[in-house]
Amino acid sequence: MVNIKNMMFQQTNHYLYQRIGKRCLDILGSMLLLIVCTPLLFLFSIILLLFSGRPILFKQARAGINNASFTIWKFRTMDTESEESSSHQYEWLDEVPKDFSFAKPDHLNITTLGKIYRKFSIDEIPQLWNVLKGDMSFIGPRPEMVEITNCYSNEQKKRLLVKPGITGYAQVHGRSQITHGEKVVHDLYYVHHCSFLLDIKIVIRTILIVITGKGAH
Repeated sequence: MVNIKNMMFQQTNHYLYQRIGKRCLDILGSMLLLIVCTPLLFLFSIILLLFSGRPILFKQARAGINNASFTIWKFRTMDTESEESSSHQYEWLDEVPKDFSFAKPDHLNITTLGKIYRKFSIDEIPQLWNVLKGDMSFIGPRPEMVEITNCYSNEQKKRLLVKPGITGYAQVHGRSQITHGEKVVHDLYYVHHCSFLLDIKIVIRTILIVITGKGAH
């Protein structure tokens, strides 16, 4: 009986944190960071405009919670990024292969400035707006392209049970260097073990990874 009560208590806390606690932290955190980062947003925008031209921002349809589509915002890092959305076509029937590793089409060239922005995750800063709007959370599985999630198996779809994040459990366990199968395993672990303490650990590890630029491409 005691174990059942403990399990129910843990499940209740898990639900309350996911549905209420995380959203409150996301709103407060994104508002604060948008205010603090406004000078940086202007600075990085001007640098991008001077050295890479327009457009400054890149937008793309991504899969959110329960596979609902939303528009993600980033600083542009490619020469022809406006063509990227139509450059990925996948026809997997049953699931996304576990050994699949995302690779950009050859005709899409990352700019020199874009490489720097990606290495230190500067290109992700505009996603604070996505967090404030409620499309994303600070912590969660990275939002996948809709072209890929449309091919998910039922098991893979479980990573869409929580809001996507700017960073997540998979990102601190390999970032862009792991396969899709490994990413799903890490993301499902997060879905089932989401907690304030785990989020704090992910934030700390993310800061260390961003400082070193490890695993970016």
